[in-house]
Amino acid sequence: MTSLGAVFRPQLPPERLREVVRTADAAGLEELWLWEDCFLESGVATAAAALAWSERLRVGVGLLPVPLRNVALTSMEAATLHRLFPGRVALGVGHGVQAWMGQVGARVESPLTLLREHLTAMRALLRGERVTVDGRYVKLDGVALDWPPATAPAVLAGATGPRSLRLTGEAADGTILDAAVPPEGVRNARRLIDEGRAAAGRTGRHEIVIYLHTATGTGAEDRLTAELDRSGGASTPGLGVAGDAGAVAKAVQRLVDVGADTVVLQPTADEPDPEGFVRFVAEEVRPLVPHPADGS
Repeated sequence: MTSLGAVFRPQLPPERLREVVRTADAAGLEELWLWEDCFLESGVATAAAALAWSERLRVGVGLLPVPLRNVALTSMEAATLHRLFPGRVALGVGHGVQAWMGQVGARVESPLTLLREHLTAMRALLRGERVTVDGRYVKLDGVALDWPPATAPAVLAGATGPRSLRLTGEAADGTILDAAVPPEGVRNARRLIDEGRAAAGRTGRHEIVIYLHTATGTGAEDRLTAELDRSGGASTPGLGVAGDAGAVAKAVQRLVDVGADTVVLQPTADEPDPEGFVRFVAEEVRPLVPHPADGS
C-alpha cells in the first residue's frame, strides 16, 4: 500500500494548523506530517491538536530530536498519543540538527550512540517492559510505563548517512528520509537499511517514508527552484517536482518504484495556499497514484 501525505511546515504560525487539518480531513488526505524544527513549533503539541481536530487523518511527526528529550518523556508522550488516537499516530526520532543541539547545550559527542540507546529503550518501554539500562547517554532504573499502548507501535527514525541508515534497519521499525534524497538515493538507503536488519536478525515490514519537494499552481517552477537553491539541492538531478497533478504523481511513483512506502509532499516554505495544497494532494494527486492492489 502506497501512502501519500503532505507536510504542514512550521514556518506557518501554529494558529494556521487547525484550518489546514480540517481541510485535509475533509478532503480525505491520508497523512499530515509535522516537524519539530528548532525553534519553531513543538512536534508533540501540534500532533495532539491535529489528531483532536480530525477524525481519520494519520498524523506523523518527523522527527523528534533525541538530544532534546529524555527517553522516558518521549515514550510517555508517544504512549499517550497512541492510546488516545490508536492507529493514527506515526512518530519518528533522530539526531537533530547538530548546530541547533549546540545552541541549547544538548549536543553530544556520539549522536549515533545516543540514537541507538534511545531507540532501544523507547521501543522496549512502548512494548510495556520494565527497563533498566546504564548506557553512555540513556540511563533508566526500573522504568515502566503505567499506560503503554495496547499494541506496541512502530517507532521510526530519521537517517541520512550510511551508518545511520544501517542503524535504523537494526534498531527502528521504519526510516524517514528527507527531501534531499533523490530516487536513486532511496534505492541505496533501502540496501543499507536491509543490511542493518539482516545483521540484527530483524524480519517483518520496515516502512520507508520520504519527503518530496513539491510546488504547484502559479509560479511553481520559480518557487521550487528557489527552495532547492536555499536547501543546496539545486544541482541534484530528480530532486523535487513542479507542475500539475500528473507531473507530481509521476514523481511520487518514481520514489515508490525504488522502495518508498510513504511519500510526503513537502510544499515550499512560501506556499501561498496551504489549505489548497492539502486539497490538491488528496483530491488530484492521490487518484493518480495507484495502490499495489490495483495491479498497476
